Amino acid sequence: MENLTVLLIFVSIRIASVFLTQTYFVPDEYWQSIEVAHKIVFDYGYLTWEWINGIRSYIHPLIFAVLYKCLELTGLDNPHALIYGPKILQALLSAYSDLCFYKWSGSKKWSVFIISSSWFWFYTGSRTLINSFECALSTIALNQFPWPGKGKDDNNKFIALIAILFAIRPTGIILWIPLCLYHLTIIKTGIMKTVFLRYMPIGLLVLTISTLLDSWMHGSFLVTGYEFVKYNFYYNIGEFYGSHPWHWYLSSGIPAIFGINLIPFVIATIVVLKNRQVYPNELILLGTVVFTVIVYSCLPHKEFRFLLPLLPIVFYISSRFLSSWSRKANTILLWAVAIIIFTGNLGPTWYFSFAHQRGTLDVMDPLREIASNDTSNKHFLFLMPCHSTPYYSHLHVNVSSRFLTCEPNFNKSNTHYIDEADTFYNNPNVWLRQHYPPNGTLPSHIIMFDSLAAGVSDILSRYKLTHQIFHTSFPTSRIGRFVLIHELLSKI
Repeated sequence: MENLTVLLIFVSIRIASVFLTQTYFVPDEYWQSIEVAHKIVFDYGYLTWEWINGIRSYIHPLIFAVLYKCLELTGLDNPHALIYGPKILQALLSAYSDLCFYKWSGSKKWSVFIISSSWFWFYTGSRTLINSFECALSTIALNQFPWPGKGKDDNNKFIALIAILFAIRPTGIILWIPLCLYHLTIIKTGIMKTVFLRYMPIGLLVLTISTLLDSWMHGSFLVTGYEFVKYNFYYNIGEFYGSHPWHWYLSSGIPAIFGINLIPFVIATIVVLKNRQVYPNELILLGTVVFTVIVYSCLPHKEFRFLLPLLPIVFYISSRFLSSWSRKANTILLWAVAIIIFTGNLGPTWYFSFAHQRGTLDVMDPLREIASNDTSNKHFLFLMPCHSTPYYSHLHVNVSSRFLTCEPNFNKSNTHYIDEADTFYNNPNVWLRQHYPPNGTLPSHIIMFDSLAAGVSDILSRYKLTHQIFHTSFPTSRIGRFVLIHELLSKI
C-alpha cells in the first residue's frame, strides 16, 4: 500500500510535468524520436542524416510509433494526441523509475522529496529524449543490481537492461563499466562463469535482436553501434556540433543540473570518504560518478543532458545522508533544509519549464492552423538555426516546408566545409537570392527570429507580419527574443 501511494505521487508529478513543461530544450527531443515515429507511421516527414546513415537504433522511436499506429487505427491521431501521447508514455516510465529509486534508497522519505523536487528531472523526465529514457532504465537497473547488504537476489534483469541501454545508445555503457566490474568482484559464481554464461549470452541476444530490427527498418544490414562509433570517432561529428573545454562538466554542467541539491551531495561525499568502510556501496557509486565525468570530460562535445543518468546516483547518496542526518536534527532545522532545497529548485523549474525558449514550440500552433486551411498553396520556410522547432510531429499536416540544414562534413578532405545554416547566416541575402530569385516562387510563410529581420528586409518587404511570439529573455545573435511569422502579401 505504501508503494502504491508513493507511485501515485510520482505519477502525479511526472504527468504534471507533461503539461507544465512548455519549452524547447534540445532538437533530439523531437528529431531523434517522435519525428522518426511520425515518418514511420504516417509516411511523411523528415529523417535526419543520423537515420539515413544508420547510426541510431530504432528501438526508442518504435515505442512511439506503436502509440501513433494505435491512434491512427482508432481515428484519434489528432495533433494534441500526437504531441502529448509520447510525453505521457515517457512520464509513466519516469514515474516507475522514481518508484524503483525509492525502493533502492531504502524507502526513505528524503528519497521521495529529493527526486520529486529536482528541477532538472522535472524539466526532462517527460521529454521524449533518448537521455530521459536512458536515465529511467538506468534507475530501474540500479534497483535490480545485487547491492551487498540489500538482500537483492543476483538475477539477470539488470544485465538485460544494460544490454538494451547499450543497444539504444552505446555511450550509455560508460556509467556501467565500473558497476559491472564491481559486480564481478562480489558474485559467488566466479568471474569467468558470469561473463561467459550471463553477460555474453544476454548481450549477444539483445545485439542480435536490435541488429535485425534496425536492419529491417533501414532496409539493409547494419550494426548501429558500429556505425555510431565510426561516425563519432572517425568523422568526429560530435565536435562539429560544438566543443567545450575539459572542465565544462565540473564548472558548468554539474552545478547547473543539480543546483541546490549539490550541497547535500558534497557534504555526503565528505562523510562517505571519511567513513569508507561504513559506506561501501556509496563509495563505488562515487567512483562511478567520477569515472563517468572523467570520460565525458575527455569528449569534445558536451551537453547537460548527457549527465542525466547520474541523477539517481547523486540523489541516492544525498537522500541516504539526509535520512541519517534528519534523525539527529531538530524539527526547525529539518524543515529549514527542506524549504531551502524546495525553493532552490522551484525557481529554475518554473523558468526553464515555462518561460525560457517557449516560442519555437508555441509557433507550431498557428502554423498548424495555417497549414490545415489549404496545404496546396502553403510553403513554410524556417530561417532559423537548424532544428530550432519540431516539425511534422507537431504539424501533422503534409504541408510543403523547408528549414536550414546542418549536416556534418563526411568528406574529410574538404577542410573548408560549411553547412547550409552557417552559409545562410554568413550572408542571408545572397542565400535567399540563390534559392528564391526575385522572379521565382516565394514561400507563403517565413518563420524566423526577430534578430534576423533587419538582415533580410529585402525579402520581408513582400510579406506582412502576422504573429510575434515570445521565445526568450536572453536573445543571442541567431536566437531572438521573439519568433515571427511573415505571410506573403501577393505572389510575385
